[in-house]
Amino acid sequence: MRVSAAEGIDAARAVKMIGYADRDILKDSLGLILAKTPEEKAAYEEAFELYFKRDDLGAQDEAESDEQKRPWQQQQGQQGGEGMGGSGGQSLGQLLEQDDRAALATAMEQAARESGIENIRFFTQKNLYARRILDRMGLRQVERDMEALRQSGTPEGLGRAQFLEGRVDQLRDSVRDFVERNLILFAKGETEKFREELLKSARLSNLERRDLDRMRVLVRQMAKKLAARYAKTRRRRLRGQLDIRRTMRRNMGWGGIPFITVWKQKRIEKPRVMVLCDVSGSVAPMSQFLLMFLYALNEALSDIRSFAFAGSLIEVSEILEKEPVEQAITKIMETIGFGSSNFGNSFADFEDGWMQYVTPKTTIIILGDARGNRTDPRTEIVSRMSQRSKRIIWLNPEYKSAWGTGDSDMYRYAPFCNLVTVCNTLRHLERAITDILEDAV
Repeated sequence: MRVSAAEGIDAARAVKMIGYADRDILKDSLGLILAKTPEEKAAYEEAFELYFKRDDLGAQDEAESDEQKRPWQQQQGQQGGEGMGGSGGQSLGQLLEQDDRAALATAMEQAARESGIENIRFFTQKNLYARRILDRMGLRQVERDMEALRQSGTPEGLGRAQFLEGRVDQLRDSVRDFVERNLILFAKGETEKFREELLKSARLSNLERRDLDRMRVLVRQMAKKLAARYAKTRRRRLRGQLDIRRTMRRNMGWGGIPFITVWKQKRIEKPRVMVLCDVSGSVAPMSQFLLMFLYALNEALSDIRSFAFAGSLIEVSEILEKEPVEQAITKIMETIGFGSSNFGNSFADFEDGWMQYVTPKTTIIILGDARGNRTDPRTEIVSRMSQRSKRIIWLNPEYKSAWGTGDSDMYRYAPFCNLVTVCNTLRHLERAITDILEDAV
């Protein structure tokens, strides 16, 4: 949630006025001040419940009868060591013997703050913070007291040690639950950010099916970010370059005295893109994400024409425009995908049907591993494409060490391309599209 300084002050004033006695009134009041949209209200609901949940130690078990209580529970109890003081300066051992849940909860909250629980970021830190909290509450002294009671050998000492051991186990469970809630509260954003960074850097062909939905979200986020960066400003002011002709014309009413200056501007045109995607079995995952990424950039790019090929080439722009991207990509793969690639034949199909639409403003992006199964690579067609277009960018999902090996024709195509680069992760893909957009500015 985005909370301004003024809203933060209003929230603090509301809490001061309302207090913490009525949970529902506090929740509703803060929600009205802090959450503005349905998404923010959902996030606020989750955060509030996590932060103010105090059910573990606050909830009392079924009341024990006097016969069930230990004799020492009726008394003050022996001093359990220094430890962390609870209510009235009592030790942790005394609080456990008296089963003072409210005082234990207060002690746990204080120990958590002193342990820096708000800095927890990873699930591997749960045990670390749980132990820190227990140590600050005085658990080590309780453990020493329990050991001393066991060594006494008396029935009362053994019974008391057994009773304390059960209470300590309950306390450990409560602290672990408390730490886990704080992990969800404070580390959710960091954990998701870490996972997103891993997914962006992972090779697309290695992604598992369970990661695809998250990757689609990342694709849309990255495309939206790039579109916002490059689509808003269509003109760029060239500071210091006065347009004398337009300035004089603008000030004709004042006898040519330049009261109003006009500065030269450069029109920023959207790049025109034609994408040729190899959808054979080895490259299909990468092609799907490239098509998804480009069509999420509609605001920043214009005249996108997309083609898919394996043994032959077809245009798939209409399919992608009329149907949702995910469904369209599935349809494309069912139509022409997962076959054996033939780059030469596919380039010949492109020249026969669509070469006439290539102009000096067109950027051609080819995604493929350049492995044509030892067929004729038809490099002369790529040469003509290069002459007619602004540039050719070849994105190869294979590592550079594999280029030119076996049936790879990458080094035959490379001389006719303006850029040939490895592209097998979402971060590589973002960098390639960014280069296209920056070149247009």
